[in-house]
Amino acid sequence: MSAGPGQVLFEFVRHWSRRTAPDVAEQGRLVLVTESVYAVSARGAATINAIAHEIGIDQSGASRLVKDAVAAGYLELRPAEADARRREVRVTAAGLLLLEQAHKWQEEVFTRLTTGWSERRRTQFRRDLLALLEQSHLSADWM
Repeated sequence: MSAGPGQVLFEFVRHWSRRTAPDVAEQGRLVLVTESVYAVSARGAATINAIAHEIGIDQSGASRLVKDAVAAGYLELRPAEADARRREVRVTAAGLLLLEQAHKWQEEVFTRLTTGWSERRRTQFRRDLLALLEQSHLSADWM
């Protein structure tokens, strides 16, 4: 029996989630949390809880990731403007550079993975992935 599209999607995710050496994996975690803060900030306050929700991990795990990214200079913690008792996370200039470099690498990997594809096929694949992502955001409550 052949695998269905859902199984193939999750196999792809598992494959790429374990493709790195330990030092590269650490850099990947820094990119993950920095990118999450960037995305959450576009929608509102990037609190530890909001970041944890974005990544899909518990609050203590998100807190450790943020702490590591702060130590690396990619993120900063500040008192919230509306309530100084709360802390918000922000991306630093070094964090923006990290994201720029990560995005460039991601595009290079995609180009290598789709060698031989037409530009039309690449564009359609991108649209399909965006549709899956949008539906995923809408359906997050039932997962």
